[in-house]
Amino acid sequence: MADYTQKDLPVTMHSDDLLRLDDGTTVRFDVNGEGKDIMLNDDFGAACELYPGNEFIVSAGGRDFRISTGFEEHIVVEAV
Repeated sequence: MADYTQKDLPVTMHSDDLLRLDDGTTVRFDVNGEGKDIMLNDDFGAACELYPGNEFIVSAGGRDFRISTGFEEHIVVEAV
């Protein structure tokens, strides 16, 4: 399990990793078949289910962050 911060962006995350943004927002995910359940903060309900080739924008601390994925078992988070 790896813990990342906003300073590490862009980052490739695996399902047991955690990203903590500067405003305290946390990003993690679970694999759900081909989809990835993206979870923010302490919620166990997915903020979105991300499929290969799609992206999800998270706004936190006045900035936007893109989460994208392919068919691999990871997601990529980057500032936009």
